[in-house]
Amino acid sequence: MAEQVKTKNTKKSNIINISIIAIIFIGLLIYMLCVDGWENIVNVMKNINVWWLSGGLLCMCVFWIMEGVCLHIPTKKIYPNQRFTQSLRVSMIGQLFNSITPFSSGGQPMQAYEMTREGKKLSDSLSILLVKFIVFQTTLVLYTAVVLVFQLDFFFGLIQNFAVIAIIGFAINVLVIGFLILIGVNENAVFAMINPFYRLLSKIRLLKNLDAKLEKLKESIATFHDQFQVIIKEKKMLLKMSLYSIIQHTAYYCVTYMIYRAMGNSGVSIFNIIPAQAFLMMVMAFTPVPGAGIAAEGGFLLIFNTLFKKGTINMAILIWRMFTFYLPIVIGALFLIRIKKKDKKETIPEKVQLE
Repeated sequence: MAEQVKTKNTKKSNIINISIIAIIFIGLLIYMLCVDGWENIVNVMKNINVWWLSGGLLCMCVFWIMEGVCLHIPTKKIYPNQRFTQSLRVSMIGQLFNSITPFSSGGQPMQAYEMTREGKKLSDSLSILLVKFIVFQTTLVLYTAVVLVFQLDFFFGLIQNFAVIAIIGFAINVLVIGFLILIGVNENAVFAMINPFYRLLSKIRLLKNLDAKLEKLKESIATFHDQFQVIIKEKKMLLKMSLYSIIQHTAYYCVTYMIYRAMGNSGVSIFNIIPAQAFLMMVMAFTPVPGAGIAAEGGFLLIFNTLFKKGTINMAILIWRMFTFYLPIVIGALFLIRIKKKDKKETIPEKVQLE
């Protein structure tokens, strides 16, 4: 009964989130029609360079493949029989649920669920996903910091109050990374930090069975701590993941440049576009709306408006969101379809113990 209620609530939540996404998409279309007019939209579409647009799609494919690779590396370390197609499938499912949930919070739980269906332990799956998340976010922060250092003058001229926005974006990302690393380093400190919050929720009756919940929390933190200590010793693996993550970030940021050129723009270097997009992604990372809706579109408009030719920025936003947001939803949904295998045991990899 409880499982049915939970499933029902999850479906209801997904419907609400998808509705928000649809409303944002429709709102963007209405905004384009009101600001640009139908004739200008048609004219812009006629003059789009298909080759540059195809380059943007290719960049997204590279981004997805690298996402799968970064998941595959630690998974195969623990489960040697893991196939890349399995890792790619799980990573694309994560893309889907990250897109339709606030704070991109639904991707990892669904990925962990899919990994357990393949025969992996839940604790292993969660540890793999959290380590991958730490690598991704750390790479994002360091990548953005490095490229911004070389483009500070460009950014100060491009965005008012740039310093304030940059500090807030970096602070949020660093705090999240630091908290996760703290779990791996000092489990007792993390439990002591979360414990009062759980008790407060219990007092205001938003959390039931406090003792059981605290015990489960303690077990989860301890499990992640143990797994983290094992995985963190694999320095070559982490370095390899970081390098692939850099390629992944670069491919994603190049999508905007491809769209920029597809719209007939020139004069701004790709080395200006990449840091601008990296900065936008960092700000979007923890927006509490499915797909960072409104913040993504608004941020793109704020940063790139002066770089695109007059009358092309809104179409550029739509295409960019199609590539980076709506397309992953469609592709991710296709990866949800499970193909029956003749031998079910093939999907259950043998685990090895890391030393």
